[in-house]
Amino acid sequence: MPATPRSIDLTPALEDYLETIYQLVRTRKVARVKDIARARNVKAGSVSPAMRRLAALGLVKYRQREYIDLTPEGEVEARRVVSRHSVLHRLFHEVLRMDSDAADREACAIEHNLSDVGMDRLVRLFEFIQACPDARENFLDRFHHCPLVDPSQPDCGHACRLSEGSARDCARKSLFELAPGLPARVLRVDADGAVRQRLLDMGLIPGARVEVERSAPGGDPIWVKLLGSQLALRRREAEAILVRTEEGR
Repeated sequence: MPATPRSIDLTPALEDYLETIYQLVRTRKVARVKDIARARNVKAGSVSPAMRRLAALGLVKYRQREYIDLTPEGEVEARRVVSRHSVLHRLFHEVLRMDSDAADREACAIEHNLSDVGMDRLVRLFEFIQACPDARENFLDRFHHCPLVDPSQPDCGHACRLSEGSARDCARKSLFELAPGLPARVLRVDADGAVRQRLLDMGLIPGARVEVERSAPGGDPIWVKLLGSQLALRRREAEAILVRTEEGR
């Protein structure tokens, strides 16, 4: 799968600042230099130059002694980092059984160097874990030969809940089919190439909680709630996102 082109080349330190601003705005609604310094455990004097650099790149709105906010372009970049951190944390914590703090440190160390291809393969791993009823038996062999991971492989014969026409999981549907206000968890992004990568970078990864808020006449686009903020998705994008309702409805 080709990598998604990126017009902005950020250092790991600047990506860390974007991630911190994103988390602060999401949880506290505002971000200030002193808040960022406290969260990153650095001196306030080292934050301001980074904010000026991010502002020059068009990623944050920043004036000295005022609140800091992400621009739309900045939010895209921040979500990209946050999504990679989330997937890596799950790998170390859920699959490799590291404690959460250690998994968090490992994710921080790797997230900046994780390529689009690497991100895609990790997400496919979690899609497989959620889909295959026998994932813990002959795990790696099943993973390597699962058609959800490698489309060239033949159907394994297991009735996993992501299989087309699976009758045993009526709660599985596309995000486009989800009724407004009904919470669900992402199971799989059934897309390839740049479309898949864009959706993954937005945070639409396995286990993410998502909710449809409203749709335009005709259903295109639709607006969804994800990670505490609102996103607009085209119909074909929403149809590619398979979810399972939390209430089983």
